[in-house]
Amino acid sequence: MIPFVREIKFDYGACDQVSPLIRRVVANNPGPFTYLGTGTYIIGRGEVAVIDPGPDLPDHLDAILAATQGETITHILITHHHADHSPLAGPLKARTGATIYGCPVRQMPGKDGVVVEAGHDLNFTPDIDICGGGQILSGPGWTLEAVATPGHTSNHICFALREENALFSGDHIMGWSTTVVSPPDGDMTAYMDSLERVKARGYATLWPTHGPPVTDVDPFIAAYIAHRRGREAQVIEAIRNGQTRIKDMVPTLYAQVDPRLHPAAARSLLGHTIDLVRRGILTTEGEAGLDSDYQLA
Repeated sequence: MIPFVREIKFDYGACDQVSPLIRRVVANNPGPFTYLGTGTYIIGRGEVAVIDPGPDLPDHLDAILAATQGETITHILITHHHADHSPLAGPLKARTGATIYGCPVRQMPGKDGVVVEAGHDLNFTPDIDICGGGQILSGPGWTLEAVATPGHTSNHICFALREENALFSGDHIMGWSTTVVSPPDGDMTAYMDSLERVKARGYATLWPTHGPPVTDVDPFIAAYIAHRRGREAQVIEAIRNGQTRIKDMVPTLYAQVDPRLHPAAARSLLGHTIDLVRRGILTTEGEAGLDSDYQLA
């Protein structure tokens, strides 16, 4: 079982000092994909970075500007292009002149109408492209490294705060829930590789964009990985038992889940089947898809 952490105290629009170098302002956009809202992080003092300014809500923009009054926002950092993370980057840049860093949109979402996210900011374009990761961004007393973590989306970037051995994990790893990996923009192969790379770096704290921090990092990521490997084992067993199409697997593997969420669950299983086909564990005729007939290799 994943040891989820869900307890968090805050007031919408208030700025809380959550560590020596980190402040947080939570947007009033709670929902099934955002938990209690988007947590925007402010790094440093005087000359600061803002990570994931969030949805284009005037009240949230005002709260960020109020929290940094008398300071200079020099960097706006975006983990990925979903509508609860990046849309406020443009208005914040217009008010402050800060430079936007992130990875441009690389893959369009699926067109089957299944809702698995809070929406897509398909017009997101950073001033500086940091897709490959490794870039160092700094200010007085703080140093951030861009860490490429494709998987949840093809353009997902995390940011490591060296002074606190902490990682701003966006939606790559969340304390309150597992992460959606929905093809074609989501990629399970890339996601699992990214999880292993983050685990190997030994961070002391993860600061997801939604919800509270994860402080017992290594076992938490290990449980995240085990959950995904357990799901792929269920897929293999279902096929062994004759359930060779995703639509046949969903009612069995997600029997305890609200049937209204089954279309989204099917997209998650698609991520697993694509990965298993790539690894030579499953086979299918043509390109792996929602309606494909899968067999054990």
